[in-house]
Amino acid sequence: MKKTLSWGKIIFAAILVSFVVYAGLFIWHTRLDLGGATYFSLFDDEMISMRYAKNLVHGYGLVFNPGGERVEGYTNLLWVLYMALFHLLPIAASKISLTIQISGGVFLFTSLFFVHKIAKKLSNGSYLVANIAVLLTAFYYPLVNWSLQGLEVSVLILMVAIAAWLGLQAMEREKTPYGLLIMLGVGTLVRLDVAVVAGAVTLCLLFFGPRSQWRKTLLTAVIIVGAFLVGQTLFRVLYYGDWVPNTYTLKMVGYPLLYRLSRGLYIFLKFVWLFNWALFLLPFLVVIKNRRKDLWFLVIVFFLQVLYSIYVGGDAWEWFGGSNRYISIVMPLFFVLFAFSVGELLNALRKALSGSSPWMLRALPLVAVASVVLSLVSFNSLLDIKSLKLWALIDPPLHVGDDDDLVYSSLLINSFTTENARIAVVQAGIEPYFGGDRTYIDILGKNDKYIANLPMRFSEDQNKWIGFYPGHMKWDYAYSIGTLKPDVIADLYKDESEADPYLTDYVEYRVYSYSFYLRKDSKNILWDLVK
Repeated sequence: MKKTLSWGKIIFAAILVSFVVYAGLFIWHTRLDLGGATYFSLFDDEMISMRYAKNLVHGYGLVFNPGGERVEGYTNLLWVLYMALFHLLPIAASKISLTIQISGGVFLFTSLFFVHKIAKKLSNGSYLVANIAVLLTAFYYPLVNWSLQGLEVSVLILMVAIAAWLGLQAMEREKTPYGLLIMLGVGTLVRLDVAVVAGAVTLCLLFFGPRSQWRKTLLTAVIIVGAFLVGQTLFRVLYYGDWVPNTYTLKMVGYPLLYRLSRGLYIFLKFVWLFNWALFLLPFLVVIKNRRKDLWFLVIVFFLQVLYSIYVGGDAWEWFGGSNRYISIVMPLFFVLFAFSVGELLNALRKALSGSSPWMLRALPLVAVASVVLSLVSFNSLLDIKSLKLWALIDPPLHVGDDDDLVYSSLLINSFTTENARIAVVQAGIEPYFGGDRTYIDILGKNDKYIANLPMRFSEDQNKWIGFYPGHMKWDYAYSIGTLKPDVIADLYKDESEADPYLTDYVEYRVYSYSFYLRKDSKNILWDLVK
């Protein structure tokens, strides 16, 4: 027994060290070496949050543009405030993103300990089950990608793992889980839709916890989580004048519910198919057979979050497969269930082979290792061989090439414009962040109330059942170009010919592979440098 325990700890430590090395290499591959300096950038959407954080620290408030309209173009208030802390430090703008990436790695690393604890608890102390769960979590590409490219997914994964651990303990105690509920309330400040996880955990405590505690648990959950939701809503109304974030209006208002649900379901089924549907169903079949409430706790939290992903129509970046941002935060719970199912199958095989030759029993650990390795490869084969090259860090991480272009484009624009210039952009994160105090016009409306409240755009060839594209279905060139009259148009969206009537006052310039539209009469463009 001591030998088994010792090897279990060694393997766990080896997985943790391997993850640290892998995460370090991943982050290193996101760098951009340019003009003698090394730049780090987060996923473009997260750079919107970074711009809000920077403007807050610089005294402009929680706004997208210094001195501009107050618009809540983020959905992660506490994450923005966390980012703001790093902007208080004497760190170059080119390196601040690196601190957020490292933070994401730390949060994901810490969550591995809770995954290990949960899996051991469910499997009566099995290091094999616990290490399988940790291995699958640590090296599942979507979790690594979302976390190390700066999304709040990393801290949410940790919070969900802690919530699962505390929730499993709370089911066995005659106490109200105040700490658990407060943490879930805080989670809604990180991202508002953590309220779904809070509801799922509370539901499980009501059904599976001590019967004597259900009324008190329900009342406490409503008061604590409700207080956090009401508090941030009041802040939003008082500061921004809106009841919901601008991004909610942009993504959810104006698309028929049935079509949004159909797209969300399609995305989920596609995820399951690419993930390997047989392996996906395996742990749930084992749970049905076992009928244990601690296993059902994880199943319910997982599937309620899946239902939320379906309800909102999935995410905007579904093309490469894998779990999206909504499902990713509960994927460690799935991996715990999967590891548990592997352990159960091995136990069943061991019993079936108990009367067989000893070498067959000794071969079972090798069978387990081979099965886990094949499962890990299958889970990360998101589309084709390119997915495995991304996972193996042979190719740069997702979106990094596009992000590098946006950094370079921003520096080019800075070089031939004054601080008073107004720049129109489609991707409103990286270019505005590195653009100093220039005013940026968000063509797709994440930071523009007028655009967010427009009807959604549909093309004639668009399949409405699966054609929903959250956050990318509202734009108006008559407003963004014709009315707001930017000095520079960095890029256009969809059918560029639609913008032609508003480009008569602009001239197109190409710098290397970059194309900009410059307003002919602009005094904020350094024309000598341009020419």
